[in-house]
Amino acid sequence: MKIMYVASEVAPFAKTGGLGDVAGSLPKALAVEGHEVAVFCPLYSAISQAWREKMTYLKNAYVQLGWRNQYCGVFRYTEEGVDYYFIDNEYYFARGQIYGEYDDAERFAFFSKAVLEILPDLEFKPDVIHCNDWQTALTPVYYNLMFAGRPYYQGIKTVFTIHNIAYQGRYGREILEYVLGIDDAHFRSGFMAMDGDVNLMKAAIVASSAVTTVSPSYAEEIQTPYYGHGLDPILRDCSYKLYGIINGIDQERFNPATDAYLYKNYTTRSLKGKAADKADLLAMCGLEGGEDTPVIGMVSRFAGHKGFDLLEVVLDEILEEDLRLVVLGKGDWRYEQMFMEAKRRYPGKISVSVMFSDEMASKIYGGCDLFLMPSKSEPCGLAQMIALRYGTIPIVRETGGLKDTVTAFVDYLGTGNGFTFHSYNAHDMLHVIREACGVYRYNKEAWKKLVIGGMKSDFSWKRSAEKYLEIYQSL
Repeated sequence: MKIMYVASEVAPFAKTGGLGDVAGSLPKALAVEGHEVAVFCPLYSAISQAWREKMTYLKNAYVQLGWRNQYCGVFRYTEEGVDYYFIDNEYYFARGQIYGEYDDAERFAFFSKAVLEILPDLEFKPDVIHCNDWQTALTPVYYNLMFAGRPYYQGIKTVFTIHNIAYQGRYGREILEYVLGIDDAHFRSGFMAMDGDVNLMKAAIVASSAVTTVSPSYAEEIQTPYYGHGLDPILRDCSYKLYGIINGIDQERFNPATDAYLYKNYTTRSLKGKAADKADLLAMCGLEGGEDTPVIGMVSRFAGHKGFDLLEVVLDEILEEDLRLVVLGKGDWRYEQMFMEAKRRYPGKISVSVMFSDEMASKIYGGCDLFLMPSKSEPCGLAQMIALRYGTIPIVRETGGLKDTVTAFVDYLGTGNGFTFHSYNAHDMLHVIREACGVYRYNKEAWKKLVIGGMKSDFSWKRSAEKYLEIYQSL
């Protein structure tokens, strides 16, 4: 099968979040299964010269976007059985950042159309075009409106994945013809319209042969008003083609037996290295704690929907417990200040690093006993799976991918791999934190089983790739 994967970011070339990780991992897993995979990404100025030197220039063309006729260069790089095609246009992509420009609608409309225009010149006719989030939502739309009837393009199926439904690509009606080059009749018909705006994600949901999202629970949740951000009626109408597939993680990169960032490596056969990593993390953070002192880690963007408003309510009560809290991340100023103020008041109990750091993240995954993710919504979440891989037991709210990957520990049944709470309530979270710390201190045998069971979890991309292939083949 020939699979075309289109994304606005792809690790390791350009990445701002989970989408980049998925786009960097899933295509490789599909290629391992014996399929021909091509990944398409903009050639941002942020992509390093070291990567550019490995690329081969293929050709250039011009792409009609509304009244504009824009240059499009094409570069290719091949690795691990995957062909990566980079779309070059310095006017659109030589910017200081990947997202957040005033003309993002135009930039990604160009990219979404360019990947279709250049296909005949690449001699790559895909069976399936798989697009991701609002930035590539116009690819299935353009395909249906402008390409499906051309001989070369006939028979191609499209798949659209929602990674976060909160970001939909909503713009005023005036962009439709002037910027996107789509007739206003498609707004009047309702295809491109929602609540008086152009909504790119809505149009992609309607246009695509299949729609996926990144966990089974999130697929159910986004069909409800609380989680659907206005798109729930559209998704209920399209539920016959909506699937939820949990993301995987790179189990080679996230491996406590080989992670070079850890002070000591460890395996399920010998956990001594994890104890050494805990001591190293505490020393590095200027904290003290004994063997029976649980250390809780958090690695996250500081945002309300990540559950930090719950922490705001009970942070003092948490830090009055005999535990240590190690926090890494950045985001809303309100939460950055909350943690810095807590650090001032509880200097021996909390460490806060307002930044993003892969090295520090690995040290937290390896050195902590527990990992806290109290999210209000979480489409998939990768951190809880990484934490389990390192034998660090997650405490999560039962939502989205957290619900699908973490089950509540029940001692007398010997079941579960973490600690969970259902209601979005600060004191429910506090109760479960206390419960988890109690198991850590007083039930060492059960705790060791939790640690080893977590480290043996299979969150590889192979399992996810097989489910995507089932969808592709069904189409």
